[in-house]
Amino acid sequence: MIQGLGASEGIAIGKAFVLPNWEWELPEHKVGVGDLALEFDRLYEGIKRSKTEIQEMKTEMDETVGSEESGIFEAHLAILDDPVFMNEIKGIIQRQYKAAEVAVKEAIDHFVTMFDLLDDEYMKERALDIKDVGNRLLKHLLGAPEIMLPSDTQPFILVVRELTPSQLIHLKPDVVLGIVTMVGSPSSHSAIMARAFGIPLVMGVENKLQEPIETGDLLIIDGGAGLLHVEPNAETIMRYSEMRKRHLESRARLQQLAQVPSVTPDGETLELAANISSVKELDAALGSGAQGVGLFRTEFLYMDRSRFPTEEEQYEVYRMAAEKLQGKPLIIRTLDIGGDKQLDYHELPEEENPFLGFRAIRFSLSRKDLFKVQLRAILRASAYGNVQIMYPLIASVEEVREANGVLAEAMGELEAEGVPFRKDVPTGIMIEVPAAVAVAELLAEEVAFFSIGTNDLVQFTLAVDRMNEQISYLYEPYHPAVLRMLRAVVQAAKRRGIQVNVCGELAGDVRAMPIWLGLGIHELSLSAQAILPVKETMLRTYARESRALMEEIFKLRTAKEIRDRLERFHAEATLAAGNVRPGV
Repeated sequence: MIQGLGASEGIAIGKAFVLPNWEWELPEHKVGVGDLALEFDRLYEGIKRSKTEIQEMKTEMDETVGSEESGIFEAHLAILDDPVFMNEIKGIIQRQYKAAEVAVKEAIDHFVTMFDLLDDEYMKERALDIKDVGNRLLKHLLGAPEIMLPSDTQPFILVVRELTPSQLIHLKPDVVLGIVTMVGSPSSHSAIMARAFGIPLVMGVENKLQEPIETGDLLIIDGGAGLLHVEPNAETIMRYSEMRKRHLESRARLQQLAQVPSVTPDGETLELAANISSVKELDAALGSGAQGVGLFRTEFLYMDRSRFPTEEEQYEVYRMAAEKLQGKPLIIRTLDIGGDKQLDYHELPEEENPFLGFRAIRFSLSRKDLFKVQLRAILRASAYGNVQIMYPLIASVEEVREANGVLAEAMGELEAEGVPFRKDVPTGIMIEVPAAVAVAELLAEEVAFFSIGTNDLVQFTLAVDRMNEQISYLYEPYHPAVLRMLRAVVQAAKRRGIQVNVCGELAGDVRAMPIWLGLGIHELSLSAQAILPVKETMLRTYARESRALMEEIFKLRTAKEIRDRLERFHAEATLAAGNVRPGV
């Protein structure tokens, strides 16, 4: 068994197909002064052909997965237009009299090496994009065929050193059972695309293999746990086959709950909505019974492209989402960029503590021109459904008022232009900063709803960077301080008569169900995959018992005591239900 990085969930069992490395070793090739014009012509023709191919791949992905993910190829097109990258190539040709292909190879190696030396995972992944685009250009300059995957074979598990978006776009999920890469990270473009295609993916196994994987080797991969088995024994094959079968059966059983009302056995309602990053995710969410969208992460409209999205581009996406929901709530969070989310085309300042720095609402309020473009797009979409606006990382009343001031300006402009929009669009805020908890009652007078972002709230409350492996064990959502933060927010909201939702990872933890029922949370917003397991737990959890449990929980002193008590409660509820699901 080999432990890699789980990048896309699912279990795959099948024979390996090892894709050869797409690398070029070029001898030094100099040209005469009189041939420089020819080399530039060859370069421009290679760029033209590369752009045509990339545009074709973008169109294919638009049709198969969605326009948000196809933005990856906009970033690839931007590389071929990037003056720094192209000037490096042209300079090598002009000053060193080198052939176009040699210049391209040297430029690729220069930028890839430079980015790899940076202690920044995001920039390392951008190095792979440069290599992908550069190798495509080299292919045309050398007249070499593209390495293609077999299309007429039995289904296989693809094994490759590093998988590029250009290769991944050609994969067919019914042929490629899963993917194993030697290097890479779950934040890469390839991982994003694999998750969009629903292909299990395990990454980063290069230094853990005792011997290379060969084409034809039998593999088992667990994309959720990040596990790889090479030539597993009969017992392991049987165990994973059973796990895969149980997983499929469990999903089929849970699917019966999709249209069952979200009501506890003693008659209390807890709405279950979806977290989404693109319109294409809505079908899966609605198919799981989502009662709306509690969090539309709009930053993904801004990432993996060559420029800021226009008002029209944003409006089309928001309108499509609103129409698909047919009156169900659509809570659109304004741009939450910064921290671990960067833009290729807009350089944010380098910061010692980016998660505490220039991000989210702070960025929007510093660039009110961009902020207003987004708000206009959202307002225009509000004419087509139940659209609501949510501001991220709010820490003060001043920020809410300033954001609402920009919103009022956008409304005034649209009204003057005669553009229809909903004039009473509800606005809410993310509660994810301890300062917002401390002044929750003041903030509740300014907005229509709160949404608790547990990921950042836990991180900031405990002063723990959960991406830091040395201290990640201290990231504890069940810490007594965190639970007291949650209670304080709910109590402040109740006193002012506004709704409280939860949209962080903790919302998807079935053990936390009595916390939400006991505190009186109105709505949980979850990934589409988490909705049905959480609903199953809710359907067998009594609200009155949850309130009694919370009185007990607040007397406990440690996170372990709280976790143990919640796990016991969950096990008892499951046993009492006897696997009988109310409402089915």
